[in-house]
Amino acid sequence: MTRITEQPSRHKHLEAKSIEELTTLINQEDVAVPIAIEKALPEIQQLIRVIVGKLKEGGRMFYIGAGSGGRLSVLDVIELPTTYGIEPGTVNAVLAGGVENLVLALEEKEDDELEGWNALQAQNICSKDMVVGISASGTTPFVLAALKKCREKEITTGCIVSNPLSPIAEQADLPVEIITGPEFITGSTRMKCGSAQKMVFDMISTVTMIQLGRVKDNKMVHVKLINNKIIDRAVHILMDLSGLEDYEEAKDLLMDHGSVDSAVRYLNKINHSI
Repeated sequence: MTRITEQPSRHKHLEAKSIEELTTLINQEDVAVPIAIEKALPEIQQLIRVIVGKLKEGGRMFYIGAGSGGRLSVLDVIELPTTYGIEPGTVNAVLAGGVENLVLALEEKEDDELEGWNALQAQNICSKDMVVGISASGTTPFVLAALKKCREKEITTGCIVSNPLSPIAEQADLPVEIITGPEFITGSTRMKCGSAQKMVFDMISTVTMIQLGRVKDNKMVHVKLINNKIIDRAVHILMDLSGLEDYEEAKDLLMDHGSVDSAVRYLNKINHSI
């Protein structure tokens, strides 16, 4: 395989360049990210289709990764229960070194070939679930070994990688290759690769939640009411969807029913009974 992510940067003598030059060049490099994602849209769409199917059937989805990509998957996962009101544990992240050590960046753990599968087993992984490997290089032992074990156990696998024809892609039923090219700093995959991964995670989780009915129109009607900012947002969503004009009335109704969706369903039921 060709490790494009490790090829030399196209930009030389960076230490001699000004802040203006550096920021301009980085911005120019970043333009490649959405273009690379666009090329992979058919594969991303098929991956999402399978994820949605698994979740609708009561299965779970697991990201498994290391380094920047693994940490970004954790950040995506932890926001879903609040934003979309799904049960914790529906979408999960397994990180080399443990999610509890997210800020420690234990990069040495990516070479551990046992920890990934052990962590999945601890979650009682089964054939109803699916596992998506995250690796910029497409070779990370932590991810590769886990995907191999998943395939042995007939667990559906996917991946998001940044090199073509990688070993991890070979172990994935649904491979997604986002080829963003050499990094601005040679080998620093926290840059374009990381940006691409973040955008794809956003795409996967957002589209999946819409397909699962967690969004109405363009609004998060299952958002958890955990603080004043979110409560205020939910009140305005309820007013917009229901036609209620009194803020306090809408807020009382929202708090009584616990979510915008439940409050709207209640109002619809009342209106239909009149």
